[in-house]
Amino acid sequence: MILLVGGEKGGTGKTTIAVNLAAGFRLQGRDVLLVDTDPQGSASGWSSMREDRDDSTRVPCVQKFGKSLQHEIKELSSRYQDVIVDAGGRDSVELRAALVAVEQVLIPVQASQFDLWTIARMSELVNSASVFNANLHATVILSRAPTNLQIQDTYAARDMLQSFENLTMSNVMIRDRIVYRRSVAEGGSVLEYQPVDRKAQAEVTDLINEVIR
Repeated sequence: MILLVGGEKGGTGKTTIAVNLAAGFRLQGRDVLLVDTDPQGSASGWSSMREDRDDSTRVPCVQKFGKSLQHEIKELSSRYQDVIVDAGGRDSVELRAALVAVEQVLIPVQASQFDLWTIARMSELVNSASVFNANLHATVILSRAPTNLQIQDTYAARDMLQSFENLTMSNVMIRDRIVYRRSVAEGGSVLEYQPVDRKAQAEVTDLINEVIR
């Protein structure tokens, strides 16, 4: 599987989702590679920290930039069971190239009007990429959602996002839990963090199952 986690808006938790998916796949025994296309190198830093952990579930990561990314992703996918591409939060050469190469794109957004405005642009980018990548499947996921279940903005956002015909709405919601920040800071994932956060673990597990399906 070749999966892109990307979008035009920064601060939506793209890298957090990408590394948790990568760790989850690895814990299932899958052979996974992270491809970091963000100059900030957050996914690469997480992978380096994971190298220092005393376990065997390392997740290799490579940094790739430029127009050749499309072909490099395809080549890497012949050597790994799963390739997860982490793209920066902007319209970039790397984001456009990855959209042409991957099978799925996961687009994290927050339940704010500023984030939702960017979805129309991502819908256009997906349409453009689909001309060259007819099998591209695009899914929007609400990320960093409030843990307060009474906040209605989250559910209003889900209704609004369903209006884009070329985008699927994820059934999973990633909420703004401190365990995500703490686990990533250690080169880990919420599936490994102690003390256990069952709600965060359920979110990531559900997302893994949804992506694999």
